[in-house]
Amino acid sequence: MSKGLEDFIRTNREEFDEIEPSADLWGRIEKHLPPVTGEPKKREAKTFSLWFVMRVAASVIVVMGIGFGLYLKNEKKAGVDFAAINPVYAKQQGQYISMIADRRSELKSIAKSDPELYKEFSAQIAQMDSTYKEMNNELATSPNQERVLRAMIRNLKIQTDVLNQQLKVIEQMNEMKNENHVESKSI
Repeated sequence: MSKGLEDFIRTNREEFDEIEPSADLWGRIEKHLPPVTGEPKKREAKTFSLWFVMRVAASVIVVMGIGFGLYLKNEKKAGVDFAAINPVYAKQQGQYISMIADRRSELKSIAKSDPELYKEFSAQIAQMDSTYKEMNNELATSPNQERVLRAMIRNLKIQTDVLNQQLKVIEQMNEMKNENHVESKSI
């Protein structure tokens, strides 16, 4: 509030306290209110028909069924337990995936020095990896899961072999560059 208003209220406080509402004010307010009749109304208990209860129960069951179906569908997408199909294949698969990850990180070392070669090598591996992913998607619905798993492992082995060959090519190129560099210094 402004300082002037506060001062005015303090100095005239007694005058504000003297003013009282008129005696007939409540009577005028009562005239505008609706008339009160007897006791206040009691709330009636709501009843539901059997048909309504059955519809609600059926709706809940349908919603729960759809939710459970979606849950099962997501579980299938999560993947198949390779060890349950064949523990030896599952172990091999893990080893190959680990080797591929190591080789890919080694291959990334040439990305800056020779981006064209890296792009070509990466495209070859990406194609094989997409084939692997397709087989992985088929695995859940395949009647012969062990056969699909063997094919997946063959794919991983081929990816490993290709990556090893690509790394050898890079190694040979580096040796040739070093030899050319040494020869140019000696001349």
